[in-house]
Amino acid sequence: MNCKKIIYLIFLIVPCCQVWAFSDSTASHEPPTRLKVLSYNLRFGELASLEELAAFINEQNPDIVALQEVDCRTNRDRAPQQHGKDFATELGFRTGMIAAYGKTIPYAGGYYGIAILSKYPLAKVERIYLPKTENGKEQRAILVADVEFREGEYITFASTHLDYTNTEERQVQVEKLNKVLLAQSHPVIVAGDFNARPDSKEISEGMAAWKTVSNGEPTIPANAPRHTIDYIFCYPKDKWSEIGATTYQIGLSDHLPISAVVELNP
Repeated sequence: MNCKKIIYLIFLIVPCCQVWAFSDSTASHEPPTRLKVLSYNLRFGELASLEELAAFINEQNPDIVALQEVDCRTNRDRAPQQHGKDFATELGFRTGMIAAYGKTIPYAGGYYGIAILSKYPLAKVERIYLPKTENGKEQRAILVADVEFREGEYITFASTHLDYTNTEERQVQVEKLNKVLLAQSHPVIVAGDFNARPDSKEISEGMAAWKTVSNGEPTIPANAPRHTIDYIFCYPKDKWSEIGATTYQIGLSDHLPISAVVELNP
């Protein structure tokens, strides 16, 4: 091959190498995705109106919300002001967020369950029942959604509310939760009322694979908090960074709401 051909090939190859190098460099420096997650057990609206609850959510401006004790068209004697209301749909309307609802049990002429609110589209939503054994009080579930936070990019987000009566039931439920969520193809966040303290077996061992991003402050009872039973967890641990977490001192429920700002590392 003569010198002219060699020089010509060099001029062709070098620009291509520069483009590849630039592409690799920009990909590795893609900024992480930041999300604000809020979790709140609403106590079926006994202590606050849906307008007040929506105003609180709007004030915090979360990207994704996990809600527990969410009624749909019930007629509770203890909450007559909420009769016939579809909490998830109304809160979605009042916050401008996309709502998904998962019934856990029929109750008082309607339904009782869990919900998700999201600023972003929900590509898939599934309600999955957790085990109910002879130790359990009532049916519980996880509501799982694939959230498209950027065009073609997803996380899996789940809201849950575990049994309140005993640790044995919760341990079985956490085992099922892990089986479902750790098998997801996208990075995962799960938030909710686990009805278990941090030193319980279901949290200290059952959730050991997860990164805890809530701050661990007491969440119940709201008027004099003594125990931590509400959490936000992320998986895998190395995909997520905690930027900040908050427990809100507000009396709209018997629980205090919690939030965490997290980053999904590229």
